[in-house]
Amino acid sequence: MTVEHDVKSLELATGGRYRIEWAEHEMPVLRAIRERFEAEKPLAGMRVAACLHVTTETANLMHTLQAGGADVVLCASNPLSTQDDVAASLVTNYEIPVYAIKGEDNNTYYDHIRAALDHKPHITMDDGADLVSTIHKTRRELLEDIVGGTEETTTGVIRLRAMAKDGALAFPVIAVNDSNTKHMFDNRYGTGQSTIDGIVRATNILLAGRTIVVAGYGWCSRGIASRAHGMGGNIIVTEVDPLRALEAVMDGYRVMPMEEAAPIGDIFISATGDINVIDKHHFAAMKHGAIVANSGHFNVEINLRALEAMSDGKPQLVRPFVEEYRIDGKAVYILGEGRLINLAAAEGHPASVMDMSFANQALAAEYMVKNSTSLGPQVYTVPQDIDNEIARLKLESMGIKIDHLTDEQAHYLSQWEEGT
Repeated sequence: MTVEHDVKSLELATGGRYRIEWAEHEMPVLRAIRERFEAEKPLAGMRVAACLHVTTETANLMHTLQAGGADVVLCASNPLSTQDDVAASLVTNYEIPVYAIKGEDNNTYYDHIRAALDHKPHITMDDGADLVSTIHKTRRELLEDIVGGTEETTTGVIRLRAMAKDGALAFPVIAVNDSNTKHMFDNRYGTGQSTIDGIVRATNILLAGRTIVVAGYGWCSRGIASRAHGMGGNIIVTEVDPLRALEAVMDGYRVMPMEEAAPIGDIFISATGDINVIDKHHFAAMKHGAIVANSGHFNVEINLRALEAMSDGKPQLVRPFVEEYRIDGKAVYILGEGRLINLAAAEGHPASVMDMSFANQALAAEYMVKNSTSLGPQVYTVPQDIDNEIARLKLESMGIKIDHLTDEQAHYLSQWEEGT
């Protein structure tokens, strides 16, 4: 009997299974955790509702949680991020309920979130905090059974910390995004490579010699700027934080306000987690042929409503994932409907970097179950020993060894008497 689902077509399952297995080869840390989970069943009896990008890497996380004894359901965290063959395979080959279709409209997107919440989860697993916010707004009857949650991305952590500050958060959530083995690698190397991959797939343009404006200089934007520069782009960074702006300058990039960058940029990439980073007056100042992409979680980083209002008629789809807007005859191109370009037009992060991110998710869920009675309704970071263990496993899988402190060295670092 097929589990409940709403996916594009179950006939896509075979291709999805092959791709899931291919990704698994690049995820040795998660594989090691799965083997332990299969033996120990630390999530036995736990219902888990996950709202994540439905990709091959996510499929391996779902399989790991399932191996640990969890009863899992999955929905998409972005209308354009679903890989339909993966969704079909999870239903057919892994018997995991999935509610996700690439390109689903906004109503369907929230119908799928509600379907996942009908699972009555003990643990929520979010990428953008949509499950948590929906529970708090309209499904508060579920709070009684919830042990806690995990959050994958910067945008979600921002939302959750705002909830906690207002006293609105009703259960503990672990900010997986803030672990070192997540944001220092996934956000920087994963987002950096996959964002460029999505832009190039969508446009087939040469980056070398182009002026590329990167909005923000957090971990994601650092990676984007680095990879774009490595492909020959001339990088401009826009920032509101003086320390990050100074860091961008020291890294060799030009720094200026978006208003000054708008007339000279060829490609604009936003990854800040904030709203209207690229706004009406920026569009008005852009040159003919400017390309605009978003790599932040929500499409609100680009003010698409303002762009539509100032445009000469409806946008024209000139290539898959490339819409041309005309402003007094000038063309401005929006990629992937302003949504996450690395998942809208490409395949998201490479599996080898998601290996660490999803190892954090799996171990955070285990930690939440073990410590639920001692955790209050706050946003917590992943414990340092878990972070270190993931790094150790990753190095081990790569065949890399490191030094260890001698007793003498450890003693020296723990005392204050000895000096020069």
